[in-house]
Amino acid sequence: MRDVELEALRRAKARLDELGLYPRPVSLRGVRLVVAPRLFRLPWLRRFSGYATHRVIFVSRPLGPGPAGSSDDLVTHELCHVWQMQHHPLRMPLTYLWAGYWQNPYEVEARWAARASHAPAVR
Repeated sequence: MRDVELEALRRAKARLDELGLYPRPVSLRGVRLVVAPRLFRLPWLRRFSGYATHRVIFVSRPLGPGPAGSSDDLVTHELCHVWQMQHHPLRMPLTYLWAGYWQNPYEVEARWAARASHAPAVR
């Protein structure tokens, strides 16, 4: 993983650490951030800009400011999903089967976390 991806994960972790949603802070151990535009050509992923598994966050565009790049908010949102899976490894992914996407409580929480957390000051 390149430094730019590692720094994006660290910024997202710092934002989530402010929120204290779960008993343990999100762990970055084993978590990778991968820019994979081809993955998002698959029919079931076309509508997304990011996707998280238990240890990998995929984003559709390279990291960076502006409309051409994936944002810190997106990385924070997806890292929140990793955090959720660190605490609820089976329940969290399975909720999509009965709750769908928009009303899924984990999705609602990740959207809130990205909005409610503050981006760290640029040094």
